[in-house]
Amino acid sequence: MRLATFEHRGLRRSGVVDGDAVLPFPEGTGLLDIVRTGSVPETAAAVPLSGVRLLPPIDPPSVRDFVTFEEHVEGVRRSVSGAAGVPDAWYDAPTFYFANPHAMVGAHDDVPVPPGCHALDFELEVAAVIGREGRDLSPAQARDHIFGYTVFNDWSARDLQSREMQVGLGPCKGKDTATTLGPWLVTADELEPYRDADGFLRLALTAEVNGVEVGRDLLSNMGWPFEDLVAYASRGAWVRPGDVLGSGTCGNGGCLAELWGLRGRQDPPPLKPGDTVTLTVEGIGTVSNTVVPGAVPLPIPSARKRPRNRP
Repeated sequence: MRLATFEHRGLRRSGVVDGDAVLPFPEGTGLLDIVRTGSVPETAAAVPLSGVRLLPPIDPPSVRDFVTFEEHVEGVRRSVSGAAGVPDAWYDAPTFYFANPHAMVGAHDDVPVPPGCHALDFELEVAAVIGREGRDLSPAQARDHIFGYTVFNDWSARDLQSREMQVGLGPCKGKDTATTLGPWLVTADELEPYRDADGFLRLALTAEVNGVEVGRDLLSNMGWPFEDLVAYASRGAWVRPGDVLGSGTCGNGGCLAELWGLRGRQDPPPLKPGDTVTLTVEGIGTVSNTVVPGAVPLPIPSARKRPRNRP
């Protein structure tokens, strides 16, 4: 089942996608309600998808973004810090950071350049959405806690990210302006036919900029399957319905920074206003966002070095 959140005639609605139309749920029924209960209500008459604006499927309570593709780590690490190879610690556990749950944008929304950014990038990912709360789950238990999957584009200000991560924290403003979720939420059962013998979802992933393909990979090239990500996220902590867990960016051109690191130059160039990024995931769908000018950053002074006097 494909479940969408959309705007139609000025109203926010949710419903079931059926071909080129969406069957709306009763007004006031959000997808988070469906995710929590697992119950799908009666639907109204079909509305053509061409007549609606697709919104992020859910407003997630939290967003964890993992880094599970070895090839991506190698390329971006070289691009951002100049270091070669993959850190040994990457192999120990599926590392993640918490992203901004208030920065979600829809499948075809415009994306503003982050203030002060001169090296904007996309990241082709898939996200799992939690359907049942849990804590200290095993990977086998975690599979039953995944409600479904959606396309996830982690827009990245590479120049801001490179500078701020020298502090030893982050990313922060390098990842804070926009994350695309969409075009809808596909329930986990729909993707089971793609599961391979090792437990990974073998989905084809493609990335295009202005209609030119720049990346292609398989989701099954992840270092860990999604069940492992959920289990690790739940270690000593709760995962709850609606929580979003990104796979991390795929390899082989899943983002521009990986290619910059491998080629030693910014080729293709950073994204600029007018560029359109189109990401497609087999079995889920396509999101396509156009970059537009963003706000001019308001000045904030540098840190004041303080005398280290003590009382």
